[in-house]
Amino acid sequence: MSVIAYNLGNLRRRLALPKKIDDWSLTSLQQRLLKTGGRLVKHARYYWLFLAESHLTRRLSGAMVRRIESLPLPAG
Repeated sequence: MSVIAYNLGNLRRRLALPKKIDDWSLTSLQQRLLKTGGRLVKHARYYWLFLAESHLTRRLSGAMVRRIESLPLPAG
């Protein structure tokens, strides 16, 4: 299982990360992007995600989403 998790993390790192942080290690990614504290607040029609101080900025997260969206879909 750990090999599969490592391979998935490495694939995400290679395919979805912007060039600015493309050379970060998997440990750096986990600590800086995924293990960020925050809270989710629900209003009448919206959800707001408030993140603690982190390296994940709006521009960086937008770039990651755009790169993920541009990946080709698997055939079938």
